[in-house]
Amino acid sequence: MSYYEHIIIENDGNISESGLADLGIDLEVPCNREVSQDFQKIFLPTVYGIIFFLGFIGNGLVVLIMGYQNKSRTMTDKYRLHLSVADLLFVLSLPFWAVDAASDWYFGGFMCVAMHMIYTVNLYSSVLILAFISLDRYLAVVRATSSQAPRKLLAERAIYVGVWLPAALLTVPDLVFARTVDLGTRVMCERIYPAESNVAWMVAFRFQHILVGFVLPGFVILVCYCIIISKLSRGSKGTQKRKALKTTVVLIVCFFGCWLPYCGGILIDTLMTLEIIPHSCELEEGLEKWIFGTEALAYFHCCLNPILYAFLGVKFKKSARNALLTGRGSSLKSLPKKRCGMSSVSTESESSSFHSS
Repeated sequence: MSYYEHIIIENDGNISESGLADLGIDLEVPCNREVSQDFQKIFLPTVYGIIFFLGFIGNGLVVLIMGYQNKSRTMTDKYRLHLSVADLLFVLSLPFWAVDAASDWYFGGFMCVAMHMIYTVNLYSSVLILAFISLDRYLAVVRATSSQAPRKLLAERAIYVGVWLPAALLTVPDLVFARTVDLGTRVMCERIYPAESNVAWMVAFRFQHILVGFVLPGFVILVCYCIIISKLSRGSKGTQKRKALKTTVVLIVCFFGCWLPYCGGILIDTLMTLEIIPHSCELEEGLEKWIFGTEALAYFHCCLNPILYAFLGVKFKKSARNALLTGRGSSLKSLPKKRCGMSSVSTESESSSFHSS
């Protein structure tokens, strides 16, 4: 599901893959896109395969371990589970798009719409959950004495209204526009825009991607974590505070390092489509490769999430060890004794410490 593959239009029942000339931008010489297409056929399937492998293992382990501690989940654990489920479903869609980029869409119309919807809902939910995690940590660190009630509300109720509902609503365009397209040389699975309004639809979806998928969650993450850094920087700095500060800085750098280059490329390409930035073939071809590369970097963030938000946590490591010990012990004990083995899962109360969460 390359970003550029969305640019397909419908004109009086005839469907064609569009370039800038189809969008009303006059070019004296059409740009050569063969190099970009060859690059896409090799690069995207390879990267999608790597992200699928790493993301499936990392997020799958988090979901598995969270399942072992059903009765002892903290509010932080609930966010981890939401995040890992979103990232896991997202990476499960990547093999389909890898096959599509390398060769053809072989999976039919129903799977085309379904994969678009799964891709969209989990792409947006993942970044919005990161914003909720930053809000939760802000409350735990800065408002520690009075944070339990609002944190519980965020983790158990607001996350469905603020994350999953908007992400689900954003799949409506996939239901309307996504379908398979036979271009003669290949079958593609894309959003098909009406010719008379294709530029408006394209620009709207691109700005939606930038605002909902980056600017809004990025603003919340930056503000919350900057306040946390300010709070932790005051007074004496013990080992725990230094670790918390480093972790906070890493979270900020990873989010913006992964998503800013990609969204910046989308913004420049959109401005070029609107003729705000002068067009040239060199810019178009370079920007296309830039977006392919930074798209992979942005998607790689779902492989980092299990490390940044789970495996670095002290309590999660303890839960993982307990889950492994429980699973090993239960296989050696008789059925009545399994209940005792399950009690080894940590029921330690949640600390307000930022790093240990």
